[in-house]
Amino acid sequence: MTLRKPNRARRAITRGLLGLPLAAAAAGIAYSNYGVDHAMALPHALVGERRELAGRAGKLSYYTDGQGEPLLLIHSINAAASAYEVRPLYDHYRNSRRVYALDLPGFGFSERSDREYSPRLYVDAILDMLDQIHRDTGAEEVDALALSLGCEFLARAASENPHRFDTIALVAPTGMRANDRLYGPDGSVRGNQAVKAGFDRAPWGLPFYDALVSRPSQRYFLEKTFGSKEAVDQGMLEYDYLTAHQPGAQHAPYAFIAGLLFSADISRVYDALEMPVFAAHGVRGDFTDYGRLREYAARGNWATAEFQTGAMPYFEVPEQFITAYDAFLARAVA
Repeated sequence: MTLRKPNRARRAITRGLLGLPLAAAAAGIAYSNYGVDHAMALPHALVGERRELAGRAGKLSYYTDGQGEPLLLIHSINAAASAYEVRPLYDHYRNSRRVYALDLPGFGFSERSDREYSPRLYVDAILDMLDQIHRDTGAEEVDALALSLGCEFLARAASENPHRFDTIALVAPTGMRANDRLYGPDGSVRGNQAVKAGFDRAPWGLPFYDALVSRPSQRYFLEKTFGSKEAVDQGMLEYDYLTAHQPGAQHAPYAFIAGLLFSADISRVYDALEMPVFAAHGVRGDFTDYGRLREYAARGNWATAEFQTGAMPYFEVPEQFITAYDAFLARAVA
């Protein structure tokens, strides 16, 4: 009997240890289902009018304000993206131009349904927005600026429809690391659908997303983006939390996490751009490798700018960024 007691004790301890992950998972699921508000009140990210349209990319929401030549602003893709990410530029240019800022599919007030999220969907959203701008203003061509992964979608839209863009601007563009040679099959992506399906599945899909977009997690990732704790825009941090707690908020981010929104042929897309291109980036944080930009800077239609900031220089040094961008626009029409 004395020999069996330790064995029984060890078995009990083992069963207890094995049960801990299951208990933690169950607690997480319960907390997500009953302790997290997934329909928080969401204020507008920007001033001006918020409008909606229905097109190839489903229901799209966008903000617009100002008068003059149209300027389209496109945010990035992440776990809690929204048009708030272009706020400083929108606020500045609405005083002199007709500015449009789109909530991309799966984010903000745009459709967040459980559907296939792909580069084509986001390119279609940009084309839907161009159609709307044409209806509003009659403009055949626009200037457009995008952030991070949004740059890939803008570049593809511009390479396929060069006649619809006067210029494009790429801020912290993805697919520009020194070793990036992304010449895969046309329309191919770098992710795996099975990974997305594994993440975005009940009962653990939403609880995992809730952990990803908790306040500590969002602060951590924004510090990586801005490159320092002090540089984080507090308004963005607060808005990110609200927009990440909306019905269906997890679907598009899981496609992003699975790599399904990163194009495996994006180098060929960048190569094809013939209109004037402005590419800007910071030198701080997790997004600092833009080695391939040196090759594009040698082309006559590309202009590049580097700022002593994180990935969104127009939040930290708005005057410097706007001066550089305005100079590029002036040269483009000269």
